[in-house]
Amino acid sequence: MQEKSKTDYKPFTDEQLILQFQNEDKGAYVEIVMRYKDRLVNFLYRFTGNRETAEDISQETFLKLYKNKDKYSEIAKFSTWLYTIALNEARSNFRKEKKHSAVSINDFYEDSHNDYQIRSDDYNPEEDANAETESFYIQKAINSLNEIHREIIVLRDIEELDYEEIAKTLDIPLGTVRSRINRARESLKVSLDSIYRAKSKNK
Repeated sequence: MQEKSKTDYKPFTDEQLILQFQNEDKGAYVEIVMRYKDRLVNFLYRFTGNRETAEDISQETFLKLYKNKDKYSEIAKFSTWLYTIALNEARSNFRKEKKHSAVSINDFYEDSHNDYQIRSDDYNPEEDANAETESFYIQKAINSLNEIHREIIVLRDIEELDYEEIAKTLDIPLGTVRSRINRARESLKVSLDSIYRAKSKNK
């Protein structure tokens, strides 16, 4: 007797996977987790500034996905829906821990520059000392932003969501997305400049 082969989910789109999961295909859920677990942790780390917190919120996000799979509708892009869940979880956590200081740089500092750069998701800040330092500075600057500016920077410049996806994720008009991005980037530049100047004085 020929053994029944397991489903190969690799060719499936995210939207097809969630529909499979809505039909009680647990394997589709596992594939979703495998596709998004690292991306989600990286996204949440940029928002929270704390790796352990990001991992905890990521787990909560996947748990909510599991429990609320039937709330997904085909009219929405799956990744947008998932990021909305994650962002709501992060917001809730952020409001509970406003007094938490996520990043400590101490006296570790490299030559400053004023370029506005955000590392991609697959970037490993531990690969070398220079890159690690830059990552710390960027994260500290992101942490200094207010909640609205922080989330728009993470969604646009780190996750690289397009404007329409951001509008759906945050449930705001497209014009508001554009204006928030501009203001958030200006705030981030000011914060980075302030960090570099302060550390330069302490050399």
